[in-house]
Amino acid sequence: EIFRSIVPPDAFGWYVIASIPAAFFAAGAFGVLIERGCIRFLYGRPLETLLATWGISLILQQLVRSLFGANNREVANPDWIAGALQLGGGVSITFSRIYIFIFCLVTVALLAAFIRYSRFGLNMRAVTQNRAMASSMGIKTGQVDALTFALGSGIAGVAGVALSQISNVSPNLGQNFIVDSFMVVVFGGVGSLWGTIVGAFGLGIV
Repeated sequence: EIFRSIVPPDAFGWYVIASIPAAFFAAGAFGVLIERGCIRFLYGRPLETLLATWGISLILQQLVRSLFGANNREVANPDWIAGALQLGGGVSITFSRIYIFIFCLVTVALLAAFIRYSRFGLNMRAVTQNRAMASSMGIKTGQVDALTFALGSGIAGVAGVALSQISNVSPNLGQNFIVDSFMVVVFGGVGSLWGTIVGAFGLGIV
């Protein structure tokens, strides 16, 4: 609604592009609050962390229901990603899914480059590999923890934007993908971006 009120009607279809950074920063801000307010007290206790994040997800779902209602919200696809690619044998693939696939590849590539070449990515890898040594070298490990959680939350927000183009938006939107996400992480290995890519492609294709 905000985007509709500030742009000409013929430019409304570009709301998807505008929603990507908005979703990233909004979800990232929630990620910082969750990490600083709860998760940081549970490091080294994976079971408690899992239960806490599950509980927080239920709280956030109820918050969304209270603010926006429990009914599904349909998100119209912009004209430039509407339609489908017709293949042989009566098979068709919607352009929205093709764009989402390309968008996911670009997001993963940018994330890999950010982790590999940025100073924050270097600090994040240092804290992951040896927290005590990283702290002794002057890296603020608590700040790295919060920003890393914010980065992951921001990417989850961006994923929500992508999913809105192929499914109705509701407070329970992410529940359909939780099991698949855990399977990808377990199959690919925790902390391995390339393992996540292989796991996602492997489970998706199989």
